[in-house]
Amino acid sequence: MKRATGTYVESTTLGEVVKAFVPNALPPSKPALEPEVFAELNHRAEMALARLSGVSGLVPSVDWLLYSAIRKEALLTSQIEGTQATITDLFDDEAGIEVSNTDDVEEVTNYIAAYRLVRDNLRDPKGLPISVRLLCKAHKLLLNGVRGTGKQPGALRRSQNWLGGTRPGNAVFVPPPADKVQVLMSDLEKFIHDQPRKDEEVSGQGRGLPPLVGIALAHAQFETIHPFLDGNGRIGRLLISALLEDLGLLPEPLMYLSGYLKEHQSEYYRLLSGIRVDGDWESWVRFFLEGVQVAANQAEENIVKIASLVAADRRKLLEATKSGAAAYRLFEMLPMMPRFTVDRVKTALGTTFPTANAAVKTLEELGLITETTGNKKNRSFSYDRYIKLLSA
Repeated sequence: MKRATGTYVESTTLGEVVKAFVPNALPPSKPALEPEVFAELNHRAEMALARLSGVSGLVPSVDWLLYSAIRKEALLTSQIEGTQATITDLFDDEAGIEVSNTDDVEEVTNYIAAYRLVRDNLRDPKGLPISVRLLCKAHKLLLNGVRGTGKQPGALRRSQNWLGGTRPGNAVFVPPPADKVQVLMSDLEKFIHDQPRKDEEVSGQGRGLPPLVGIALAHAQFETIHPFLDGNGRIGRLLISALLEDLGLLPEPLMYLSGYLKEHQSEYYRLLSGIRVDGDWESWVRFFLEGVQVAANQAEENIVKIASLVAADRRKLLEATKSGAAAYRLFEMLPMMPRFTVDRVKTALGTTFPTANAAVKTLEELGLITETTGNKKNRSFSYDRYIKLLSA
């Protein structure tokens, strides 16, 4: 049975009359989704997330993992939208080392700031819950000073938008008219708030759907509403990360699902379209659950590799006879400072330039870090093997 997932209404933009799609409120109905259809896939995805949560204990500080995971998600979700920045560009920018594509880097760092805002609110008892208001605040940070800055940052759109095509009349998809967006987003917010945490009984409007399925539905609905004039894809994927943590599926944002979505970008867009055209929620949910499982497994493998690399390098440093306290302290900072100058080390260690320089020299002589400029002055250094793991 083909399911109707919305209705079409006439909308006029740029002088053209188009058919805009207005989605039905969640959850899907006539027919409703049956949890049994996704039970096995959902179980595998939840188990992969549980293993990922457990393996994070392999490293001395979860902050290491968060530093890299949040940046990798920010990078990959931005690359889906055409940004060309690399993980090394991000690290260089943070180190005060000049990068060539500053605009792209700024877009990625804006995403990091937006995600921090959402995460800080969710962790603060007095903070905002996941809501239209919080997403608007994140959107304002996302577009701050970059392309899209003139497209109503921080505000739900007040005009008709469209996806694909050169004009509204030949668009691939026309989201709902602007005057429908507020109500649609309010309905989505209510659906999100009705979702059970992983450790709770499933009930209510979600009709017994497990949390991961609820997240899949919420993301697709957000993308269909397309509530902003720009930045919808990134905010929609930020919503996934926030909900994974908020619903108790991950204790920390250790997984970068955007890597899977980027690798399967055509399928990602095709399945979102399939919901609107054919009412096919099932194929999208299956794809999403498979993606969570794959991304969680990849993140787990990466944590094991990072833990092994850092442990081996630490052992090499401890066995060196000439290593001093400053060198030990610098080494422990490397996972959160993988590109740096001596001046940055001086500031980070709170020591003198000669002491900082000596610490850097120790790690360089042991082959743990590499000098990247070839200069005698204004040198910069890199924890190359660590960055290579993150770039894989």
